[in-house]
Parts: sequence; structure tokens; C-alpha cells
Amino acid sequence: MKKVLLLLVLSFSAYAVQIGEVAPKVVLERDNGGTHDGKAWSSEMLVGKVHTVLYMDPDEREEAMPFLDELNSQNFDKKRYATVAIVNLGATWMPNVVLEAMLSEKQEELNNTEFIFDKTKYLLKKWKLKDDDSNVLIFDAKGILLYQKSGRLFPIDIKKIMETISTSIDEVEKTKGI
Repeated sequence: MKKVLLLLVLSFSAYAVQIGEVAPKVVLERDNGGTHDGKAWSSEMLVGKVHTVLYMDPDEREEAMPFLDELNSQNFDKKRYATVAIVNLGATWMPNVVLEAMLSEKQEELNNTEFIFDKTKYLLKKWKLKDDDSNVLIFDAKGILLYQKSGRLFPIDIKKIMETISTSIDEVEKTKGI
């Protein structure tokens, strides 16, 4: 019985970011990372709009492409929604300079997506995300976590994510009286 309880406690506390809560504050700057143009990025920026945060290992990007393509095709209202793609530079064999240049170009292609670089796995450790994989988190406009999944996304997962985003955007519209 004690083993079962311990497993339950561990499974509920596996992530530092919990559904229904605001994520612990993390700032990526200087040696830890930041935006594609070298500025600091803070998780406190995940308010005011619905956000999808995709924290990913660049070596696993092909696995995330169907999701990114679907997300990009939705054309969500930029006033109410944004995507933050946080690239785990500490998880790849590719030189940071090459990867940063490649992703800075890719940012122009993707609708409403900001690329952030985590050079030392700082955010990964603070939020206890799964390393060497893709992690998808959906936050409402108040910065509260609504959805989280690590690993491969199946069509049913993508559908659930799109529904969560749409519902959250609708909530933003209702609260702003639009």
C-alpha cells in the first residue's frame, strides 16, 4: 500500500508545472539563453494571450512537425494567441550558432511563433520537463497551465490541443467583451 501511495505522489509531482497553476518564474538570458535576437525572455510573458509553449530537442523536430504544421494552419487571432517555441540547445549535437541562424530564418515562416533558446537546460530543469523530447504546454491568458504532454503527439492529442486553444481564445473574447 505504501508503494502505491509513493508512486501516486511521485506521478503527481513529476512536473514542477501543474495543471491549473501558473508556472514557476524562469528567465532565460545571457549564458542561459533568451530570444533569437539576444534579449532576455521570462515566463511571466505568458500572460495576456493564450500561449502554446513547445519545449523541444532540435534533434526531435521531425516528430513535432505535424503538430507545428497544424498549429500554423489555424491562423489564430494574433491579439489573443501566440506560440513560444523554446529550443533545448543543450540536447543537440548541432552547433548553437548554426541552429540559432536556422531557427531565426524559420521564425519568419511560422505564424505568430517566437523562438527562444535554452542553452543550458535551465527551463527544462526548473519546470522538470522531459529531456531529449518534445513538451507541449498550453497556458490561458492568465498564465495558468491548461494542458501538458511530453513525447510524441498523436492525432487525438493534436485535436485536444486545438480544442483547448480555441476554447481558451473564446474565453479571452468573452472576458474582453469582444
